[in-house]
Amino acid sequence: MMIAAGAAGCASVSYYAQSLEGHARIMAARKNVGKLIRDPSTPEPLRAKLSAADSIRRFATDELALPDNSSYRSYVDIGRDAVTFAVFAAPQFSLVPRTWCFPVFGCVPYRGYFSRKAATDSAVELHRQGLDVYVTGITAYSTLGWSSDPLLSTMLRQDDTYLASLVFHELAHQRLYVDGDSAFNEAFAVTVETTGVRKWLRAAGNRAGLLSYETDRRRKADFLGLIAKTRDELSQIYGSPRAPQQMAAAKAAAIDRLRVRYRQLRDRRWAGYRGYDAWFDAPINNAKLAATAVYGEQVPAFLRLFDLCSGDYPRFYASVRRIADLHGASRAEALKAATSCN
Repeated sequence: MMIAAGAAGCASVSYYAQSLEGHARIMAARKNVGKLIRDPSTPEPLRAKLSAADSIRRFATDELALPDNSSYRSYVDIGRDAVTFAVFAAPQFSLVPRTWCFPVFGCVPYRGYFSRKAATDSAVELHRQGLDVYVTGITAYSTLGWSSDPLLSTMLRQDDTYLASLVFHELAHQRLYVDGDSAFNEAFAVTVETTGVRKWLRAAGNRAGLLSYETDRRRKADFLGLIAKTRDELSQIYGSPRAPQQMAAAKAAAIDRLRVRYRQLRDRRWAGYRGYDAWFDAPINNAKLAATAVYGEQVPAFLRLFDLCSGDYPRFYASVRRIADLHGASRAEALKAATSCN
């Protein structure tokens, strides 16, 4: 996920100050990955992770045609579980998220903070304005190549497949980014991430890892399907001529049904897998549903285009660029209607 750091625009000076300060602290703490690997004082678990990251970074350029630059060739231990915190907001009876606009990065449906307290304070203020709000910790962010983004300790906390997915995703944002179209940008990056991880696991002969990854992808697709069904229900509710109290009750009932459907999915199709419990146990509102939809709705269309391009990354990127050059709704329509790579 890209968090706009160091941007200027219509928000308060304090917001930009914390963005600049937070990003500058990270950039100042960078250490070269190669030197850390060679340094005998580097703890062995960290050395192993950085060696894997170095190999993944080379694969990204050599096999996925992603930018060959200095990003993800340095490392920073940030000493916390999230590098930034994203605040999403949406009206009480709408699934259309509020957006904030920044030069260079365009308009995005969130604001990013390097401080959990600052993010919480922002969420409280937005809630006072009558908006649904959702705050989530972010593992990695991209400056779209404007600076040499480092590997972060948050990116190394899971297995190498997770690390590869993050590196491929964030480098995809550097490969192509459309100002003001987060759904397009994120779905494109998820597609590069997904196809890239599959290719990386196959190249390594990691059949067990590939099987586990495909299982996770199927669960993610099931999860997004649940969200899409509830979004459809809520859209009908919000478009109806109901009184606010009736609409609020119908909204709560739809979210209750979502939780019931999740438990049925978890206990039957997923054989008790509980990896999404935390998401469903926490409050669910329009902002949270909107944030989830940003990453998933256009992915199937991008994956289909990737197949139309025969899995050739340069051809795929060129095709996506042609679609990206279109305007507004015609961009999503062209992606959905594509019948060839050209």
